[in-house]
Amino acid sequence: MKTLKDVKIGQSCTVAKLHGEGAVKRRIMDMGVTKGVEILVRKVAPLGDPIEVTIRGYELSIRKEDAEKIEVL
Repeated sequence: MKTLKDVKIGQSCTVAKLHGEGAVKRRIMDMGVTKGVEILVRKVAPLGDPIEVTIRGYELSIRKEDAEKIEVL
């Protein structure tokens, strides 16, 4: 299983599935991360947290912990 955390800088991926329960999954979906959407990884902080991505035309920073819950293709 490949997650958003594993995607390298400059690469694009497509969301396959969201893992997590309740409020965590809801928060990820509220940020626009849903099945089938394309994500471009723009930057990763020096210590790997957070990850800056472009999704649906806007830039978003996602914690490494949340990125591990986003399965990608």
